[in-house]
Amino acid sequence: MKWYLKAFRQYSDFKGRARRKEYFMFGVINALFSIGCMLLSFGLSNWLEAPAFISIYVLYMLVSLLPSLAVSVRRMHDIGKSGWMLLVGCIPLVGPIWMLVLLITDSDAKNNEYGPNPKEEFLLEDI
Repeated sequence: MKWYLKAFRQYSDFKGRARRKEYFMFGVINALFSIGCMLLSFGLSNWLEAPAFISIYVLYMLVSLLPSLAVSVRRMHDIGKSGWMLLVGCIPLVGPIWMLVLLITDSDAKNNEYGPNPKEEFLLEDI
């Protein structure tokens, strides 16, 4: 949960680096909250016969859009790529596969132009 909250605290920080763990934990928790909001909003709209409850899901998706984009850009920075590499995912068929390969690639072991290795910073915090 701390990775999810970290991404929301850094919602407008497109600089720096994000570890694989930060990116994927945010993604998993965000997907669970999205599904929960969707079920809640559609359930309430059907139960109370008021379509306005669908806005709960839409509102959550709008709120989580900027943190999702920021953590994705920081993830690209972690492997030494520009944030613009996210547009690779728009290429039909090959793009999503290439994007997945980029996202699961291990961090640059040393400092790169986007900052120090976040794995080393995380290990130093534990000491």
